[in-house]
Amino acid sequence: MNKCTQLLPFLRDLFDDQGNAWKATRIVDGILKARSPRLSEIARAMGGNEAANYKCIQRFLDANDPRQVLLRFFREQAPFVIGDPTEMPRPQAKHTEYVGTLSDGETSGYWLLLLATPFHGRAIPCGFVSYSSRTINQEASSRNQHHFAAFAQVKELLGSKPLVLDREFSYLELLENLVTEGVNFVIRLKTGAHFYDQAGNRVELSVPTGKTRILNQVYYKGKVLVNVVGIWKKGFSGPMWIMTNLSAMVGLTYYLQRMKIEEAFRDLKSLLNFQKLMNKHRTQMEKMVAFLLIAYALALILGEALRSQLFPEGSRKQSMFSGPFIFLKLKPDLSPPVLSLSRSTFSQILCPVRTHV
Repeated sequence: MNKCTQLLPFLRDLFDDQGNAWKATRIVDGILKARSPRLSEIARAMGGNEAANYKCIQRFLDANDPRQVLLRFFREQAPFVIGDPTEMPRPQAKHTEYVGTLSDGETSGYWLLLLATPFHGRAIPCGFVSYSSRTINQEASSRNQHHFAAFAQVKELLGSKPLVLDREFSYLELLENLVTEGVNFVIRLKTGAHFYDQAGNRVELSVPTGKTRILNQVYYKGKVLVNVVGIWKKGFSGPMWIMTNLSAMVGLTYYLQRMKIEEAFRDLKSLLNFQKLMNKHRTQMEKMVAFLLIAYALALILGEALRSQLFPEGSRKQSMFSGPFIFLKLKPDLSPPVLSLSRSTFSQILCPVRTHV
C-alpha cells in the first residue's frame, strides 16, 4: 500500500475537514520523503506535477494554520512539559523580515522556543514561538514576552504539570509570571544566583563534589519562594542547581529527563534538515515549522511501533536507534500490526483541541 494512503487516517484525526486532511497528508508525506522543509523539495517529492504541487502547498498554508493543529500533540498523560530554545542560523538571509542577529552578535538568524512532552526517549512537540533581535525591535517587545506567549499556548492544558526549563529561563520576571498564573516550574539556575532565607539572610549555594544538597523554602532574589537542589557529580567541573516550586528531588528528577528535547532537535536537524527551513515571511515560516513538527511526531510514533517488529527483544539494535531514525533511514514497510499499534498510540496522545481547519 502507498505510504501516503497509510498516513491518511492519522491526518484525518488531526484535521477536522476531510478534504484538508488529504491535502495535509500529501504534504506530510512529501516532507518525510524529501526529508526537508523546503517547499520546492517537498513539491518534487510529492510526485506528479512539481509546479502544481508547489501551488497546492502555498494555497493550503494560506487557508489553514498547522500551528493550531500542533497543539493537539499535547500529551495529557505526560508528567511535565519541556521548553527549550534553539538558534536557527540564516547567514544568507540578512534582509528577511524575521531574521535578526543571534547570540554571537554576528550570525544572522532567529530563535525557536519549542514546547514538547517526553515520549520514548525523545519528545513530541506541541507548540512553539519564533523571535529574533529584529522582530523584538519591530514589535517593541522583549524576549521575555515571547517566552510568556509560548507558555500561554499550553497554560490551559498544563494543569498541575510543571514546565521544565533550562538556564535561559532563570530570570525573576518569568518566575513571578509563572507564580501569578499558577504554573508549576522546574528551572536550572545560572551561576551567581542569589537566594535568601525567610529571615532575609543570604544563603550560599555550595555542595561538595559527589554530594547533593537541598535548600527548602528559600527566596530567589528575595522575591519568589522556591525549593532548591544542588548536585555535583564526580567528573564534572562544577555543581548543577535546580529551583522549583515542587519538592526539590521531584524537580531534579524531571530536569534530568529534559535532555529528551535536545535529542529531538538533533533528529530534526540530522534527519529532516530542520536547518534548511526558509520562507520569506514569518507567518509562512511558522506554518512550515508546524508542518515539519507534525511530520516528525508521526515519524516518531511509527518508528517506535516498528522497533519491536524489526529487532529482537533485548538486542543492542533495539535500543540503538531513535523512532524517527528507524522510520526515515531504515525505510521499513508498514505492516497492518504496526499501523494498528501506531493508530492506537496516536489516538491516546491526541488532545481534544479543536483545530477549525
